[in-house]
Amino acid sequence: MNDMANGAMGFASMGFIAALVIVGLIAWFFVNRASVRASEQIRLLEAMLDEQKKQNAMLSRLTDAVSGTDKSPAQTEEDDDEKDFTRLIPER
Repeated sequence: MNDMANGAMGFASMGFIAALVIVGLIAWFFVNRASVRASEQIRLLEAMLDEQKKQNAMLSRLTDAVSGTDKSPAQTEEDDDEKDFTRLIPER
């Protein structure tokens, strides 16, 4: 009888270990998925920031052309750097 009880305990402990491994794999899957999604969102936000900077530069050139104060591209870039409040936000 002891042999049968020891065998049942061994089987139960192996089943418990297998269940822990499965739970660990499921947890890893969801953590990894969240990490990939966060990385993709960061990449998209950086692309949006680049596009926004381009649009701001075009808008400032357009408003300067309409108002009649045409500036050289070098001056426009210097002014953009001075007016750009995003330079105050620390990048990671």
